[in-house]
Amino acid sequence: MTTRIDTRFAELKAEGRPALVTFITAGDPDTATSLEIMKALPGAGADLIELGMPFSDPMADGPAVQKAGQRALAAGQTQAKTLEMVREFRKDDETTPIVLMGYYNPIYIYGNERFLADAKAAGVDGLIIVDLPPEEDEELCLPAIRAGLNFIRLAAPTTDDKRLPRVLANTSGFVYYVSITGITGSATPDPQKVGAMVARIKSKTDLPVAVGFGVKNAEHARAIGSVADGVVVGSAIVQAIETSLAEGRATPQTVGAVTALVRELAAGVRASRAASAA
Repeated sequence: MTTRIDTRFAELKAEGRPALVTFITAGDPDTATSLEIMKALPGAGADLIELGMPFSDPMADGPAVQKAGQRALAAGQTQAKTLEMVREFRKDDETTPIVLMGYYNPIYIYGNERFLADAKAAGVDGLIIVDLPPEEDEELCLPAIRAGLNFIRLAAPTTDDKRLPRVLANTSGFVYYVSITGITGSATPDPQKVGAMVARIKSKTDLPVAVGFGVKNAEHARAIGSVADGVVVGSAIVQAIETSLAEGRATPQTVGAVTALVRELAAGVRASRAASAA
């Protein structure tokens, strides 16, 4: 099985640069604006898109992403609408990888078999489900792989050598390294420590390693990109959406606020390998 994720990372490896992975919450601040942002991300420099599935009780999300989920749910976002966003995106973009990220509860309510079939048909390439550990792989991970979707696992600073092989066992697409202990957007990662952990993970797998949690600007992206195969940015982008709103609603500045930030982040990522080689 080769997905768009596999293809994109192979292309970027050949180019000699890391990926910029951008996260937005589906339906934030409303479905139409969220889709407009999503469509604009590749042109601004995003290599992969993580699309958050809003959930009322997130456990790993910091305040910015929590509020984004609340805005989306208040505006009427559902799992069906999130998959419809992917279908609409695919009408104009057949190459940018899309990863759905979130929690298991909304998928369970939707129905696992139905969700996997609908996600694949819509054009989804992979899943990151933060509250399903490897011990529960029969629940969704293995069915997702059989359906042709990558199942992307998270590793953290607390993932020791005993635990790491279990985490990597059925992971595909890439490994998402959570660079800090805590919630999204709560601290800034230390590139030296991140580099050491990325090297440890890569000694156990051939998969690319993308690093997220705490990357807020182009300088952070440049530093992390020098030691990782991908840089994931979420909270900073979601905050750009939030600060552009008026009374919680989209304004003419909303899409532009996101694309301006993503262009800066993309420039940082693209400069990272040149900086590390200097």
